[in-house]
Amino acid sequence: MADTSETADAATIERDLAWSHEIVQDVSRTFAITIDVLEEPMASSICVGYLLCRVPDTIEDAGHIPPEQKAALLETYDSVLDPADTTTVEAFENDVAAWVPDDGGADWELVAQTDRVLRVFESRPERIREAIRPPARELVGGMATFVRRYASEGGLRLQARQELHEYCHYAAGTVGELVTNLVCGEETPSGTCEPLEENAEAFGLALQLVNIAKDVGADFHEEDNVYLPADELEAEDVDQGALDDPDSVDGVVTVVRRTIEDARDYLDDAQTWLEHVPERAGNRTAAWAIPYLLAVGTLREIESRPEDVLRPEGVKISRQEVGAVIEACLGGLDAETLGGLRRQIADEPLSQDL
Repeated sequence: MADTSETADAATIERDLAWSHEIVQDVSRTFAITIDVLEEPMASSICVGYLLCRVPDTIEDAGHIPPEQKAALLETYDSVLDPADTTTVEAFENDVAAWVPDDGGADWELVAQTDRVLRVFESRPERIREAIRPPARELVGGMATFVRRYASEGGLRLQARQELHEYCHYAAGTVGELVTNLVCGEETPSGTCEPLEENAEAFGLALQLVNIAKDVGADFHEEDNVYLPADELEAEDVDQGALDDPDSVDGVVTVVRRTIEDARDYLDDAQTWLEHVPERAGNRTAAWAIPYLLAVGTLREIESRPEDVLRPEGVKISRQEVGAVIEACLGGLDAETLGGLRRQIADEPLSQDL
């Protein structure tokens, strides 16, 4: 990848950084909350790292791009991130331009202007770039692998829970590793970094499994992707291609409940990760506790109405509870407080008047 920062002046990079902070508000409400709670320089490092991962995620989710072209775009993007490769971000933008929808919203605006994120990325210190680049490239490579694996199906059709875990590693475990790389700076004691590194993937997998469980219908109808394992659905007499069949609801719910328990299996290790997150260089534990506790609340809602995961809007917690979780986390967190909030939210919606 050519060094885009060589030709970009400080004013341009500053504008691109401001734009990056603006667009993240539209592409991910949850990650935007996290970034807003962080302070500098961590806020900008996480913002840029996340957006670099969001570009391939948008392409992988695009139902209108044929699999072969989708995989080729992902592989070109990976080449752009490879410091030993001469592929330019302009080459990627030229290739993807034909697939950018006119009404694609913020996600596709981001894809169309990937060069702005790359300029900011290349302007970061080397330590930051090397914390972000390897997990980001692993995410891209994993997505390309899955797209090619199911190219003949049109969309992803995961076959077994082990494969679901493999997919979640690429889609989210890598992001957990990216964040861990950033928060484990040169001054972070090894006693802090070791539990972070050991539990980084669990933090990502817990959140990703919740996302998969809550958006079964949206993933099927909007992206033609089925992440619930085929073998488990088949055992319930459900065809992956007929998730919207009214007769399939009970079987889908059974596999969704299994996925809820799967996500819960990672919550303890994810909490261990949170309990060791250092508050340095603008990092704040609250920033990461918020999505964790929102995932706990979402699991509660899925369990109470699992059939709703087949609805286009999926399952969400209320805006009021989101506000209450943010307020509680910003009020100060230690291991005991975090554990108490987790138990409370698992039982009932958190209220701002508590």
